[in-house]
Amino acid sequence: MSIVQKIKTDPRLKALALYLLMPKNQAKPRWWVRQFMNPFYHKKEHDAVFQPKARLDVLPFNQFTVGKSSVIEDYAVINNGMGPVHIGANTFVGLFDVVIGPVTIGNHVIIAQNVVISGLNHGYEKVGMPIKDQPCTVGEIVVEDECWIGANAVITAGVRIGKHSVVAAGSVVTKDVPPYSVVGGNPAKILKRYNFDTAQWEKQQTLQKPVLI
Repeated sequence: MSIVQKIKTDPRLKALALYLLMPKNQAKPRWWVRQFMNPFYHKKEHDAVFQPKARLDVLPFNQFTVGKSSVIEDYAVINNGMGPVHIGANTFVGLFDVVIGPVTIGNHVIIAQNVVISGLNHGYEKVGMPIKDQPCTVGEIVVEDECWIGANAVITAGVRIGKHSVVAAGSVVTKDVPPYSVVGGNPAKILKRYNFDTAQWEKQQTLQKPVLI
């Protein structure tokens, strides 16, 4: 058993490790972790840009990678505490975005402002315990290449956004999105899909509810 596995399986060692890595009840790593550990554990291509006010709540026990020519804008938050975060090449993470792993974002992706992409869910079933103290569950989010995520959208745990798809501003995505689709609404539904036979983006027919008289 490796040292990391031993720490993860021993509650006392795990508690000690977390205390050394970050202050209690905080997600932001301690200064020494950011300065001396993360640069050696995480892969950032040399021309990727982290704007000075971007907040990287990343820890060495989960992966964090960023591809070439990608940009993480000011006030964006990246958190890999519950799972790895992988961001591809030529991808833009906008102002005030929140990305909580496990999340994989592909190449040439545009993520507009105030978007939440969270692979984390809080437990709530035990009514005698505060929600913040209950165990969390995770489900990896995958945003495939060439997608555009509109401002104020929310993508929930376990969702896959297919290649070259668009999520309209303000949408809440709770189910997988097929490739080459446009979705919108709360919960998000398919509005258009690209038809390779006709080379057109085609609106999707919505079922009409029967009128009761």
